[in-house]
Amino acid sequence: MIGESPRILVFGGTGRIGSAVARDLAVYGDADSIGIAGRSRSSLERIRSWIGSEKVVAHALDITDARKARAVMQDYDVAVITLPDRRSSYRTIETAIGAGLDMVDILEEYHRRPDPYEREGLELPAGMSADEYGESLHRRAEDAGVTLLDGMGFAPGLSNVTLGQGIRQVQADRAVARVGGIPNRQSAARHPLQYMITWSFEHVLREYMVDVRIIEKGNIAEVKATSGRESFRFAECGEDEMLECAITPGMPSFLFTRSHLHSFAEKTIRWPGHWQAIDALKECGLLDIESISFCGEPVRPRDFFLKVIEPRLMPLPGDGDVCVMWNTAWGGEKRADCYMWTGEDSESGMSAMARVTASCAAVSARLLARGEIEEKGIVAPEDAVKEEVYASLMRELERRGIAVVERVGRAKD
Repeated sequence: MIGESPRILVFGGTGRIGSAVARDLAVYGDADSIGIAGRSRSSLERIRSWIGSEKVVAHALDITDARKARAVMQDYDVAVITLPDRRSSYRTIETAIGAGLDMVDILEEYHRRPDPYEREGLELPAGMSADEYGESLHRRAEDAGVTLLDGMGFAPGLSNVTLGQGIRQVQADRAVARVGGIPNRQSAARHPLQYMITWSFEHVLREYMVDVRIIEKGNIAEVKATSGRESFRFAECGEDEMLECAITPGMPSFLFTRSHLHSFAEKTIRWPGHWQAIDALKECGLLDIESISFCGEPVRPRDFFLKVIEPRLMPLPGDGDVCVMWNTAWGGEKRADCYMWTGEDSESGMSAMARVTASCAAVSARLLARGEIEEKGIVAPEDAVKEEVYASLMRELERRGIAVVERVGRAKD
């Protein structure tokens, strides 16, 4: 146990999520100091001024400079990694293990089993497969007494721990997570695809194109992303909306930590019509990553499409977003359902996605610093956040106005 006044370092501290993590630590927390690390000194000072706390310390550094990064890490008890790609995430984890620093990472990745598709520049050690590299990281972290709480944001993260709780409650053999970040209804009507950027849209499109591993009939199976669609009515948390969801690669750790399940898939929630529009883009080849020749120059269709569409998906004045979740676990004659519908924070200007993701990461960092999470190595959220730790997380989220509704009842078809 580190104590009641931990020192917490946020990598990616100038980004949308990283700055929100640092603000949460300053507003709600008991941290003795809050480090924010990023490349741009001016951006760091801007975030420091926005947070408005003397506890915030700016560190201008490039994570590729392992010596400098490790020197900064020595002054902290826990790190929160909010970096946007696998290459920088793994580099930071490598350095942190060497420094003996516990970590919370929000990337959509189970670092013990690196994503086999589109690795975003991840460089594997010579002679190692991706799985072998992930296992080596896990063993090195264990040997160093380091905890990496992996994928602990909204989805993955909150989706994992709430579905994990439901599975325990009803001893489930089937489970599905339905999660998504969407514009509110008024904002959706103002944007193409009924979508608005609150997260890396390049990463979103990647999710729409890869093969996805799910659990089907007790075995791991591969299906196409955006398959397995459902239309449903969300009539909880004071809302009443029709929504749609489709399979995406959102909770990779579940394939390994909950391999006893007969079926499991994670599905991304969108407004009706979104998935049909994505089908059209796929059929036109606009989401492909193989280069084509255009005016004598090689161009990747997806890069071109991103350049055109991203400005049209950026939030407009008055726009707002929602994080929505509906998870279900079935066991015998019982089922457990978990619901959430959370909007943006008008006071701070934070989007719902930043608010929920940052809150989960910041609270988990405090729990890790206080020694309430004891597992070592690479630990998935559903294994680390349980029992009293789970209760602590739910209390802290409620304190921030993020309400999670849980119900256990008789199973339905």
